[in-house]
Amino acid sequence: MTYYGGRELAASFRTVRNNTIQIAEEIPEESYSFRPSADSRTIGQTLAHIGMVTAFQTYVHQNRIDSLTKVNFPELMQKFSAEETKPRHKAELITFLKAEGEKFATYLEGLSESFLAEPVGMPPGAAPASKSRLEMLLSPKEHEMHHRGQLMVMQRMIGMTPHLTRQSQERMARTAPRATA
Repeated sequence: MTYYGGRELAASFRTVRNNTIQIAEEIPEESYSFRPSADSRTIGQTLAHIGMVTAFQTYVHQNRIDSLTKVNFPELMQKFSAEETKPRHKAELITFLKAEGEKFATYLEGLSESFLAEPVGMPPGAAPASKSRLEMLLSPKEHEMHHRGQLMVMQRMIGMTPHLTRQSQERMARTAPRATA
C-alpha cells in the first residue's frame, strides 16, 4: 500500500498548474513577448511550453509503453513542437493551460497503484535502467515548476511581484504583530 497514488498526483499537479495559470493571468499580454535574453523563450513561449509538459508522459502511459526504446522520439517531438509553437494570444494560452492541465489531472486520478508501480525501461545506457510509472508521472509537475520559477524571475524583470511572494509577504505581515506582543 502506498500513500501517494493517482488522486494525490492529480491534486498536486492541479495546485502547480493553478499557480502557473495565475501567473499567466497576471502578466499583461503586452509582456508576453518579453524575453530575458536573446537565446531564451519569451513569456508566451514559456507558457506554451508548459502547456505541453504533460504530452510525453501522457503518450507513454496511455499507450502502456513499457520501454522508451519503443518511442520514435524524432516523430513525437516534431508533433509536440508543432503544437507548442502554434501562435496563441494570452486568452488562448490560458485556455490551453487550463484544458491540458485538467485533462492530465483527470487522467492521473484514475490510475491504480499497480499501474503506477509498473516499471518502464529507459534508453540504453541510462541510469537507472528503469523507472516506475509513478516516478515518471511526477516529472511533468517538476518540469512545470522549473519553468514556473523562470516565469517568476521574468515577472520580477518586468516590474511585477509574483503572487506566491505577495502571499508570503502577507502571511509574514499578519504574524509580525503577534511576534512582538
